[in-house]
This record gives sequence, structure tokens and C-alpha cells, in this order.
Amino acid sequence: MKKILSTLCMALVAVAMMAQDPVITFEKTEHDFGKINEGDGRVSVVFEFKNEGMAPLILSNVRASCGCTTPTWTKEPVEPGQTGSITVTYNPNGRPGRFQKTVTITSNATEPTKKVYIKGEVIPKSAKPVNKYTVAVGDLSMKDKTLNLGTIKKGETKNGELEYANLTQADHHVELATNAADAFLISQVTLADPKPNEVGKFMFAIDTKSPKLYGPIEAYAYVVIDGKKEISETYRLTIKANVEEDFSQMTVEQKQQAPIIETAAEQNAGKIAAGKTLKFSFPIKNIGVNPLEVRRAYTADKALTVKAPKAVKSGKKGAITVEIHTNGMKPGNYSREIVVITNDYVNPIKKVKLNFVVE
Repeated sequence: MKKILSTLCMALVAVAMMAQDPVITFEKTEHDFGKINEGDGRVSVVFEFKNEGMAPLILSNVRASCGCTTPTWTKEPVEPGQTGSITVTYNPNGRPGRFQKTVTITSNATEPTKKVYIKGEVIPKSAKPVNKYTVAVGDLSMKDKTLNLGTIKKGETKNGELEYANLTQADHHVELATNAADAFLISQVTLADPKPNEVGKFMFAIDTKSPKLYGPIEAYAYVVIDGKKEISETYRLTIKANVEEDFSQMTVEQKQQAPIIETAAEQNAGKIAAGKTLKFSFPIKNIGVNPLEVRRAYTADKALTVKAPKAVKSGKKGAITVEIHTNGMKPGNYSREIVVITNDYVNPIKKVKLNFVVE
């Protein structure tokens, strides 16, 4: 019995002693800044606390989980019943995206370690034009000088744009010049007279109604600044696209009557003496019903020229003629791809491998 009473007395003494210690309580232990702009700089929040104990409360240390978060706090003792504060400041510079940080408080309170938390999302600041537009075009700067419009169905018109910036300290007048051969290319400038640090756009559209426009195409436009037209690579913009025929509206009957191209996948043109030109032909046959219309025949190698018939009747053959110009070619074996585009809806693009030997 004496032992039980002794233990009970010791417990009561401990409780009494604890009641004499400071007790720290917070109004809130978490703050959400929500979305903040990186360019607006530091943000702060105040966490207020109260000493609900019976002895002065002293904060010995307040530590943040990273260097981007800075705490300041009440340094003097906080008497019983009084309040203090901890100000937490977050620096968003160079830290786009979501964040969550912890601040650890060490004190002489009955609970010696407490934590408060901040979180939010940093919206990155807009990059300055000098960081975005790195390609020099005379006195203008651009992100890119090539616009790829991708695949366009025959008969459609597709639009695209290239941005430019005037990063000089002077006003300029901007125009676009196009080649007469590229009549299918439509161009426009959205800001013809850009002032310093202003951003404009070069707008382009490809009108595919031109009867010769099939397959990969490449057109050029030249930037004219302050009336000075210079046809050079520095001022040249390249617009690319791939024009495909649209067979989606064909009826069952039209498909049954459609042309069908037949040709070997590989052709051998034989041997050619270096410096000479060889003319070589290989057949294509229409094993379908309606006439086989050759939309385009070409190769990527400028040393070769390709000619094709306009149409091949049902059951008949036509010839694809290739002239091989060997000037500048070294002796050896060569392979080149010939592409034939037709109105065969199943195989509109036929590729033929052409082999030859330069002696």
C-alpha cells in the first residue's frame, strides 16, 4: 500500500512540475500560398503562437527545410498567456512548379519540437524575347526559320506562323517577298512596323488547289527589312508540307473502277561512264479499269531528272524516264529512290529503287 501511495505521489509531483513549464500552441500550423508568380518575388506568412503554460517560453531555434525558405521569430521570452510569432518567407525565384516546405521550431516547451508547413505553386515568369528568339535574320530575331505544316489533304488550305522579335533599339518596317514559282504560298505580316522589343508574326498558308501540288513540297519566303530585299539564306524562310490526295469520299463503285499501278520495286540501269548522262526507262502498268493518272514522279537527288506520262489507260503500259547525270560522281555503285504518285487509291505512292554503276 505504501508503495502504491509513493508512486501516486511521484506522478502528482511530475504533473505539477509539468504545469509549471511553458506550453506552445499555434493558431494554424499550415499555410497554402496557392498560385504565386515567380516574377513577383518573395512571399511571407506569419504563424502566431501562444504560451499557455506557467513559465516563460523561449524559442531556441527555428530551422527551414531548405535555403529558399527563411524564418524570423520572436527572440525574447514569451511570458505565460502572451503571444509571439514566426514569419516564414519563401523565395520563388528560379523555382517554378509546386512546392512544400517544413519549418521546425525548437523551444523549452513541454513539447520541445513543433513543425509548421507552407506550400503553393510557382507560375514561371515569361522569358524575355532575347531568351526566346535566338536566330538572327538581319535586324530581327526569330525562334526558327522553318515552318512545317505537316500533311495537307488535296484541295484544302492550311495555315501556320513563325514569330519574330525586334530586339534592336530602333523601329523597323518588315515585309515578305515570295517566289513567282511558289504562287500557292500565301504570306502576311501581322506587325509590319515593329517597335523595339515588339513581337510580330509571319503568317503563311498553302493553297493545295494547284493541279501540280502533290507529295512533299518546299517553298521559300524572304524577309525584307526597311525596304532592303536580299535573296540569301540569312533572310530565307522555308515552308514545308506534304500534300496527299483525299480518297475518303470515294463510293464503292468508284473503288471498283479505280486504276491500279503495277511496277517492279527495283530497277537496274546498268553502267554509266563518269561524266556522262544516261537515259533509262522502266514501265508502269495500269491493271485497273479507269485511267491511271500520274500526279507526280520525282527523286530527291538533283543529279537525276524524272519524267512520267500524264495518264496510262486500262491494260496499257507507260514509261517512267530517268536521266542520270554523273558529273561530279565518283566511280562506284549507286542506289536512288524514285517516287511515283498516282490516283491509285490503294497505293497512291509507289517507290522504286534504281541501281546503277558509275565507272
